[in-house]
Amino acid sequence: MTAPKIAFLCGSIREGSINQRLQRALISRFEKAGAECFVADLGKYDLPLYNGDLDMPEAVKTLCKDLAACDGVVVISPEYNGGLPPLLKNAIDWTSTHDTTHFKENYWGIASCTPGPMSGIMCMRQVNYILMRVGCHVSPFQVGVGNASVAFDGDDELIAEPSSSLADKMMKDMLAHISK
Repeated sequence: MTAPKIAFLCGSIREGSINQRLQRALISRFEKAGAECFVADLGKYDLPLYNGDLDMPEAVKTLCKDLAACDGVVVISPEYNGGLPPLLKNAIDWTSTHDTTHFKENYWGIASCTPGPMSGIMCMRQVNYILMRVGCHVSPFQVGVGNASVAFDGDDELIAEPSSSLADKMMKDMLAHISK
């Protein structure tokens, strides 16, 4: 049996981002569980702002192809003023106009990390709603990480509870779903 391939799509491309840190922690867990991980770095796809009058950018086709080549996708998103960042929304909007295979045939997970105690709950709700609207199957276990400054150990492993347990539940749910 081949290892499941999981894409990681982070809504923050800022160097030093706490959501990039969460992404690394989740990748570590998935790799230890035997998954092959792929980082779909939105900063490298060079997606223009969505405009239906534009010709389909090659970067959109590449992103769709890259995600469709995976068995699952984990979206990690910061919360900006109670919502998801425009970078992530733009990627979803562009890719949904080209092809929906990557939405409908993958199993999706959602995670968010915030400096304060609220753990990105508003953003995760919005991401969940949007993903379900485009036909995604989404894990019921979402990983909200609040108080980021104390949520990770020195090796960037997620140690805060209940976030750490939720990360394990999401990972196990995704891998079980994919292996069916």
